[in-house]
Amino acid sequence: MQIYKHWQGLDPSARGASVAMGNFDGIHIGHQSVIAQAQAHGPLGIITFEPHPREYFAPSAPAFRLMNAEARANRLAKLGVQHLYELPFDAEMAGLTPEGFAKTVLAQGLGISHVVVGADFCFGKGRAGGIGDLKRLGTELGFNVTIADLVKVGDREISSTAIRQALTDGHPRDAAAMLGHWHRIEGEVIHGEKRGRELGYPTANMSVNGLHLPKFGVYAVKVNVLTGPQAGSYMGAASLGVRPMFGVNTPNLETYLLDFKGDLYGHHVSIALVDYLRPELKFTGLPALMEQMAADVVQSRQILESL
Repeated sequence: MQIYKHWQGLDPSARGASVAMGNFDGIHIGHQSVIAQAQAHGPLGIITFEPHPREYFAPSAPAFRLMNAEARANRLAKLGVQHLYELPFDAEMAGLTPEGFAKTVLAQGLGISHVVVGADFCFGKGRAGGIGDLKRLGTELGFNVTIADLVKVGDREISSTAIRQALTDGHPRDAAAMLGHWHRIEGEVIHGEKRGRELGYPTANMSVNGLHLPKFGVYAVKVNVLTGPQAGSYMGAASLGVRPMFGVNTPNLETYLLDFKGDLYGHHVSIALVDYLRPELKFTGLPALMEQMAADVVQSRQILESL
């Protein structure tokens, strides 16, 4: 999959794609339906935006994203996307009218042949353009438009908002049912305070900055090491939160990989939340903490071996 950071100056091989367009936060089963419909019409492309428009317009608002750009790209590659147009959402983009966006970006810049969007799609300055405008502009500018119906499971509409709520409530399996895959946190392993190593449970530490935070606590997780000589799949137990045993801390994710020995610093990993085991706790001392950590590992292994 090729990733393009702008719509200008593309190689001819990057033009003419059939694209799905949207923010695709989480890439849930509704998003996957939109993408599948685009795939039926030619070389598959995705148009999305970085940063997310909500981050641009409200930079101080609470973090809400289910995926960072790296995780989104990895998931889209698994769906067969050939061209990812990760367009900069800046003052220039925010100021384009619906007509200006369709002409400058879609037709002249990317040269798309077909675009698929969800039924609630809006675009252009002030979200002034709707699906009717997109169809009209497609006819005028020479690209086809398909409107994908919203997807429901039972009587529940699938949305990133509903997935965030499931994660906030500590129900990762409910989130996974809407996503069509496990909810994953991906990124680089960074140096921490190395307390886990001292306690006999060395952990891979990751920042969760900018992401919607699932319920704090301990999870059974599936781990994919994406880079380095020990790339592969592992079982794990992870702690998400602020580590109340050790003062006031910035939230992070600390994952103990079962049956693993090695150094992951600087490598990239993907952590899939499978089951919520328990909340964060402040123990009376380190022996009680270590006893609970051992029990968490046993429980995680039992859950993950049963999948």
